[in-house]
Amino acid sequence: MAAVIHSSPSRASGSLFGLAYGDALGKPTEFLTVAEIQRRYGPTGPRELTGEPALVTDDTQMALAVGWALHEAPSLTPQAVEPLLRQRFVAWSVSPDNNRAPGMTCLRACADLGRGLPWQEATIADSKGCGANMRVTPVGMLDTDLDTLAGLAQLQAGLTHGHPTGLAASDLTAYAVFALREGVTLAELPATLTERARSQRRVYHGEWLGDLWRRPGVDTPEEFIARGWDECLAALRRLTVALAEPDDGGDPCRATGEGWVAEEALATALFCAVRHADDPVAALARGAATAGDSDSIAALAGAFVGAATGMAAWPPGWADRIEYADQLATLGAAWD
Repeated sequence: MAAVIHSSPSRASGSLFGLAYGDALGKPTEFLTVAEIQRRYGPTGPRELTGEPALVTDDTQMALAVGWALHEAPSLTPQAVEPLLRQRFVAWSVSPDNNRAPGMTCLRACADLGRGLPWQEATIADSKGCGANMRVTPVGMLDTDLDTLAGLAQLQAGLTHGHPTGLAASDLTAYAVFALREGVTLAELPATLTERARSQRRVYHGEWLGDLWRRPGVDTPEEFIARGWDECLAALRRLTVALAEPDDGGDPCRATGEGWVAEEALATALFCAVRHADDPVAALARGAATAGDSDSIAALAGAFVGAATGMAAWPPGWADRIEYADQLATLGAAWD
């Protein structure tokens, strides 16, 4: 029996579809310079889906893997969820559709997950790549307590990305979606996330993470996780400074990082979402027109704007044109 979630006006659907839309717009721009993007799409970046269907990347594919694992889980416990996440991640890794420039961290970890290793051994311990949090959006749609939300977010990250910053950034990404669906505004979100990060700085979810913290030079689990939260807090400080300045319309990566690592993907996506809260497609286009990990930045920006606004954020014709539309619609309907 699937978990029950909040009854919100299509905010779950808005967030899931927004993630996929941003991913699709950022897919062709991910490895281009800003100058090249502007030559192809104009000064505001890509604002139209292309292709029938409009193809996404591994970001959406893995978000769906997390979503289905949660949807199928008989309970929201590590014992129930971990095997389902493992199964979905391994299936993704060997799928013929996994041909969208997937991250090497995910592929390496999934190979060891497929061999049956404990996930704390399969994970790439020093990786904090944005693969940890590009896929966590579905966790923010669950109607559960915040400790379980945090445990789920960090567990799904930890299966592949074992760095504490990957865990903390995933926690914050899921919490952002949860808070937006509860009515926090995009403008309020950076301060809300900063407060959350400070409150969690020395909270290690041992029930969910086991002995992941044991590393050379780390004496306690609290010391381990604090390193991740401190890097996230530093990224949120950079975000707050950037949002306080006039917007020059340029590449947000210059202020908050290129997004290849988890805390930068979160901060730069937040920059795009907050700056363009009144023009959701512009938030996606801003994320897609960066020098960094454009598909992941735009995908997270879409997840945030969609969680704040619902499906009304997006052009109505897009829902029929995006790849995996049936899966996005099914999960969104279950969680709205």
